[in-house]
Amino acid sequence: MDWPEKLFFAGFIILAAAIDAAQADAMVTGTVFCDQCKDGERSLFDYPIYGIKVTVSCANSEGQVTMSREETTNWLGNYALKFDGAPDLSGCYAQVSGSGQGSEGCGAAAGAAQNLRLMFRIFDMEMYIVDPLLSQPAQPMSFCPRSANPVPAPVAPAPPRRSPPPFRFPPLPGLPPLPPLPPLPPMPSGPSLPFLEASACPHENWTMREYKCYWRAVNPDTKVGVTFGLVAARRYGTDMTLWQGLQGRGDVYRTLLREGTTAFLNSYSSLQFPYNAIGVVQHMNWALMGSPRSALLTALRFRRANSGSGPHGHTVTCKFTPCK
Repeated sequence: MDWPEKLFFAGFIILAAAIDAAQADAMVTGTVFCDQCKDGERSLFDYPIYGIKVTVSCANSEGQVTMSREETTNWLGNYALKFDGAPDLSGCYAQVSGSGQGSEGCGAAAGAAQNLRLMFRIFDMEMYIVDPLLSQPAQPMSFCPRSANPVPAPVAPAPPRRSPPPFRFPPLPGLPPLPPLPPLPPMPSGPSLPFLEASACPHENWTMREYKCYWRAVNPDTKVGVTFGLVAARRYGTDMTLWQGLQGRGDVYRTLLREGTTAFLNSYSSLQFPYNAIGVVQHMNWALMGSPRSALLTALRFRRANSGSGPHGHTVTCKFTPCK
């Protein structure tokens, strides 16, 4: 065995020992869609839905539930649950169990439950995926296609063979012209739309209690892994929340999480923010999969946008006002 092979073998042994020493767990992930036409299957009209509660349950041979976990979908309709100790979840299933904030209009009924499918198992770590779950409105949307077997319209009875001529009103005499309508009262000025204004707020503002009402799509207790995906969950752990991520400093990747979380919140607070929500998630994942230098540069770009610094010396201020 030559030196390169020896070094590779030694590195593999060290990596295996490190992974084996870590606490094993199982992850379950999937997506919930709004079944707008209530046809029980994915179609062109369906979209991922935020704020739907999903329950993963495991039952014994007698049908009694022995283990259960619940999670809420994020702004992309995704959910992720962790089970400590890497239990065997091959006989478990996931189902929509309720609706919450953000699911208005599509949380009246739930589609069929789906079984968990093992995607991979390595070093006592397991990853399960679930086929898309469906949440349905109370009634199908008006734009949905009609049923292939519509109910036939009632047949009108045949008119009598000798019907009298239709009655016609005599012509009306000429009417005088109507008086002009009075002028409408002046319309009151509408409320301002802060979402349409340019605004950029640093992470310090997002941690102040008087600005809690500006958290949209996510809340302070939302998990980092649910918001940014599996790559972020591996880096920061499955228990890290967005509120904890805003406190990070002193480390390149903690700084990246702090500024990335701030940029994600700013993207939902202002339509004119330089990054949209999907762009923030993409840049975060690229930085986490790259070098520490790439992570630092991405964190600095996020920080520049969060501070309101724009091209040609143009600056944007934070438009927050205390919540009532």
